[in-house]
Amino acid sequence: MNRARILLADDHQAVLERVQNLVQSMFDVVGAARTGREMVSEAMRLSPDVIVADISMPGLSGIEAARELRKQGSAARLVFLTIHAGDEFVDACVAEGALGYVVKAHMRTDLIPAINAALCGQSFIPPTK
Repeated sequence: MNRARILLADDHQAVLERVQNLVQSMFDVVGAARTGREMVSEAMRLSPDVIVADISMPGLSGIEAARELRKQGSAARLVFLTIHAGDEFVDACVAEGALGYVVKAHMRTDLIPAINAALCGQSFIPPTK
């Protein structure tokens, strides 16, 4: 069985490395982006199954990049990995098609289940409070 292809997007190199170390045993990390614009271009070039994206990135935010990806017809499923725990951020991400929402403080326990849920077309959005 082929492993799911994952694109990571975060403006902090240390976070990209931690996420890659966490997920690489289960998924193929096919690329990493440090800005929202790079996330869009890499997603269109690599056609990942899932994009794990931060909200706060230079240029386009993760939410704006998600909107652009939808306009360009990307089929990648979105899981946001962020420090933002407010319901307004969750709602904005879901409005742009996100299936997963993980607060970075819960990355070790929630990220892989969120990616797996997204791969199955299911949502993984734990309470933010």
